[in-house]
Amino acid sequence: MLAIERRNEILEKLQTDRRVVVSELSQIYDVSEETIRRDLEKLVNDGYAIKSYGGAVINENINIDLPFNIRKNRNIIGKQHIASLVAERVRDGDSIMLDASSTAVYIAKCLQERGKKNLTIITNSIEIIIELFDVQDWTILSTGGASREGSFALVGPQTDKMLKNYHVDKAVISCKGFDIAAGFTDSDDLHANNKKTMLQSAREKILAVDSSKFDKIAFTEIGNLEDITLVITDEKPEAKWLQAFTDSGVQCVYPE
Repeated sequence: MLAIERRNEILEKLQTDRRVVVSELSQIYDVSEETIRRDLEKLVNDGYAIKSYGGAVINENINIDLPFNIRKNRNIIGKQHIASLVAERVRDGDSIMLDASSTAVYIAKCLQERGKKNLTIITNSIEIIIELFDVQDWTILSTGGASREGSFALVGPQTDKMLKNYHVDKAVISCKGFDIAAGFTDSDDLHANNKKTMLQSAREKILAVDSSKFDKIAFTEIGNLEDITLVITDEKPEAKWLQAFTDSGVQCVYPE
């Protein structure tokens, strides 16, 4: 196994168990404890973990951008619920902007599985472009832009320039944090700006966000409740949120 593959597996284990132990990892991967310590040191230096006695614990800072393959495998059931609810609202012939979030990948897959016809998908997600590469009757448009290591995303001013050229039926974005006062936020300025542009280019502005993001605030603002028309999430929000949605005229949809 390559070192990068082992580190990714260790990071996945950290996401699940919240803590890892050097001696246990050494036995699991049949490598020396010194090798595992170097792996953990790399994860610590990248901001994903914090050193602890005999091992490491997960870094809970929501502004840390996890590798895309790790994010894609978190809360899979919740993302599938969200994807299904989004797909129910998509009609044949719709034009849709999808951001580069892991949730958007599940949405793209679900739209394909539901047999939606004649869709136009505009996205800055390399993963979605690959996923939909051989769909026969859809039009798939890449935004272009600068590639962002680890996120499978195209970002930056060139991405915004392309997005502003189009007016679509729906934009579906996600976020890192969702707070009633602070709005919905992200850990990265370039991603946040591209998501803003998507919302501005769409008639229906959809925030697809799982319940773990509620009452969290990340580094930079994307927008507030007045900037969206619909929230789709995986669990029924607390009463304070339902009231905030009502007050702002935002519809909220979740699994019954």
